[in-house]
Amino acid sequence: MQKIHLLFILFIFPISLFAQQRTKIILQSNEAGRMDAKTNATHLKKPVFLHEGATLSCDSAILYSERNVFEAFSNVHINQGDTINIFSDHLIYDGNTKIALLTRNVRMLDNLNVLTTDNFTYNTGTQNGTYVNGGKIVSKDVTVTSKNGHYLGTYKDTYFRYDVVTVTPEVRITSDTMRYNTISKITYFYGPTNIKGKGDNLYTENGAYNTQNEQAFFGKKNLYTNGSKSLKGDSLYYNGVQGVGRAVKNIVFKDTSDKTIMYGQLGYYYKADERALVTKNAYVGLGTADSVKVGKKMQPDSIWLGADTLETQMALQKKLILIESPVLKKDNELGEEEKTEEKGDAPKTAGQSAAKPANKALPPTKTAPVKKLSKKEQKALDKAIREGKVKLPDLKADSLISDSIKLKVPDSISTDSLKIKRAADSLKKMADSLLKKPVVAGKKTDSLTKKTGVTADKAKAVLKGTTPAKGALKGVVAKAGTAKAALAKDTAAFNPLDTVRTRIIKAYHNVRVYKSNMQAVADSLFYTNADSTLRWYGKPILWSQNSQQTGDTIYLRLKNKKLNTLQAVQNSFMVNVNTDSAKFNQVKGKLITAFFTNGEISNVFVDGNAESVYYATDKDSAYTDMNQTVSSRIKILFKNKKITKLLAIRDPEALRIPIKELKEDVLLTGFIWKPELKPLSKKDIITGKLKPKAPAKKPVVASKANTTAKKGAIIKKPDAKADMLKGTIKQADSLLNKVDPAIKKEVIKAADSIQRIKPDSLIKKLESSPLKKL
Repeated sequence: MQKIHLLFILFIFPISLFAQQRTKIILQSNEAGRMDAKTNATHLKKPVFLHEGATLSCDSAILYSERNVFEAFSNVHINQGDTINIFSDHLIYDGNTKIALLTRNVRMLDNLNVLTTDNFTYNTGTQNGTYVNGGKIVSKDVTVTSKNGHYLGTYKDTYFRYDVVTVTPEVRITSDTMRYNTISKITYFYGPTNIKGKGDNLYTENGAYNTQNEQAFFGKKNLYTNGSKSLKGDSLYYNGVQGVGRAVKNIVFKDTSDKTIMYGQLGYYYKADERALVTKNAYVGLGTADSVKVGKKMQPDSIWLGADTLETQMALQKKLILIESPVLKKDNELGEEEKTEEKGDAPKTAGQSAAKPANKALPPTKTAPVKKLSKKEQKALDKAIREGKVKLPDLKADSLISDSIKLKVPDSISTDSLKIKRAADSLKKMADSLLKKPVVAGKKTDSLTKKTGVTADKAKAVLKGTTPAKGALKGVVAKAGTAKAALAKDTAAFNPLDTVRTRIIKAYHNVRVYKSNMQAVADSLFYTNADSTLRWYGKPILWSQNSQQTGDTIYLRLKNKKLNTLQAVQNSFMVNVNTDSAKFNQVKGKLITAFFTNGEISNVFVDGNAESVYYATDKDSAYTDMNQTVSSRIKILFKNKKITKLLAIRDPEALRIPIKELKEDVLLTGFIWKPELKPLSKKDIITGKLKPKAPAKKPVVASKANTTAKKGAIIKKPDAKADMLKGTIKQADSLLNKVDPAIKKEVIKAADSIQRIKPDSLIKKLESSPLKKL
């Protein structure tokens, strides 16, 4: 506070004034005056004073010539050139210091602004002014109010202190200390400040905001909020017109609606599509229902996801392709999760069939073939109708959609009345079809009538002389129009699901995921709250309870915020290793589906060209044999993070080798083991610097001949001839480095030709002429 008062004093009393020569106040004119000898003061009416380029006038004044001071009353006006005009009800002006003390209804006007206050101190030499009891500055589009203010006329700057409020058409700014330039329209903040826009707010304690183009910079304790979303960083840049924000260093993006938190060192926010993009050590936390024990306390076990670039936004759910969660059905079959019935649908009880639709078309009434009437029979029929012996149906509109139309006709009378019945049946069919089939917009009802083969003219011709039939036809057309309107209304009905928005997260390059019971790496990732599924793309690798999963694409679905299912699609490969062993249990296929129970893998299904290598153990966990299997489907059961059983379900082919006879570990084609890439902690997610590990020693990949066999046959184990072939090839590799370059080239060619020869034929050649040492 003392520093600010000192600043004001320095502006009001510049050091240069002490070196200036004092000048007298000049009385230019007045209408009347009198001299008071006792006080040596002159009372003036309508005086006009001149002093250092300033013109001062009022209704009345008292001039103290010796002191070079005057006091003015009513309609006080100070004018400096064409730029500054100050008005008030009272003024005390000191010509020695050039300071004017104005009180009551003070207004200062320049070319751009109007300042109003009740107490104002103004220096005509420096054109600086100060108010301390509240004031307001109004420009074209900006209004600023504060308790204290200091105006710098030379620079067109105004400093505001305490209870500062700035109002523009776009925002409302509240601050503790602020500076505003009336030319550039830029506002500078030096204390706690809130910039509230239409639906958003920005907090800072140091920054600048351009009220014309809505561009801003903030450099201390910055926080931008928009509904449930917030973005903060050490430095914030914001363009209000474009709705784009930029954050630098220690960035935190939050959405309290779905508990999403994103971190990084450089980020952008786009208001229009509610999208945030973060780079440089970017990572995000997804809340789960799991917890992990840290020390003696249980803490939430969140999913931490890091990448070179992270992007999140709210998107329309109807535009997303959602993934159905697989479920295990009878006979080890997989299927999609069954959807629950919508609310409002009445559940069916046992033995109760569904109600038939009200507008379902009725089957046509079968009639016996009718022979042609003679003239005598026709006259008899006409007479019977006139005399009322033949009862005609009451063809009202409702009768056309009734279950049946009954005609009572004597057997002896010819069947012209049956023609009427046929016409009635046709009209009923037409009415049913109009009520049943949706009406295409733009087509007339007549086009639907043509399909039935019965037009209005034909109906009238058949029912000639029966007035009710004409009314009945009109009733049908009226009902058809009503049905058309109702169906069109139902078709265009508003669907609330079309407006549902959901959170999506995209990760690009060097993707890393860490959870206490699951870790993963990939090139890219996509996640949405709509199906709670993490999708990894680009050579993904996932680790869980001593198992490593690879594939072209990996899906991990959460249910109730817990791990539920995992699927690896195309080139799927799973490796499982016991903690106390270096043996690799392996399965591969086109699709691998794993199910989780309490956060641990419980069973796995491998489909499509399924292959496996499994090392069986005894009760003492000692390895007994190696089992190699080929099948259409393989099922694997887990318990305590270990494989307990492996079942070949369809068309199995198997090979079993006792562990004592197995000279080398067998690896399936496409084997990958990358434990050195596995994130070990949340720190690895943040920094991206994974701890290097020594790569695991790879055993020799099994020959393809050992993994194929005829269906229904048992794969034979390798014999002595195959062992001799392997030993010979090793011998050739060890001698290759000892030969001359010229010979080495020939040996490489020979080795290539050996690889192209079938194993059986090569063994026969080696038996007849074994490879000699060089």
